[in-house]
Amino acid sequence: MTERGTLRSIQSDRRAMGWGTAAAAGVFLLFGLVTGLIPNPLYVRMVPRTPVDYLFLTLTALLAGVYAAQRLATEVADPELEDDGANNEDRLAVGGLVGGFLAVGCPVCNVALLALFGSSALMTYFDPLRPALGALSVLILAGLIYVRHRRSCPACAR
Repeated sequence: MTERGTLRSIQSDRRAMGWGTAAAAGVFLLFGLVTGLIPNPLYVRMVPRTPVDYLFLTLTALLAGVYAAQRLATEVADPELEDDGANNEDRLAVGGLVGGFLAVGCPVCNVALLALFGSSALMTYFDPLRPALGALSVLILAGLIYVRHRRSCPACAR
């Protein structure tokens, strides 16, 4: 690789890391503020905060940042790697983020869920499933990162 190519690679890696960090911080702040895990005067959470909520909030944000950085870095490094499969991966990533949001959110405070199911049904059936939903969303995001890494790193695929 030429000196110019190396410089371009370093700059694209820094750019990817910057966007990944911004994505992680953005997801953490947005999800944290909207769900009341980060206390704020605009939103009062009806269900108590638990350490598991903070765990899934942190993991979802970190994995979203890693996915964003990895996506940008591989896109810049080798545009041919990005094919129609990337759209499916992005859909799965969005699904993982939505699952992560629902896992850390207050079930009674979610207007859409409340209108569809009612508060007693949400607390009886949905609230106990939130940790499983959080684990599933983390697995989806981690799996996407793993698959993208294996595909973009020929030496790793052996």
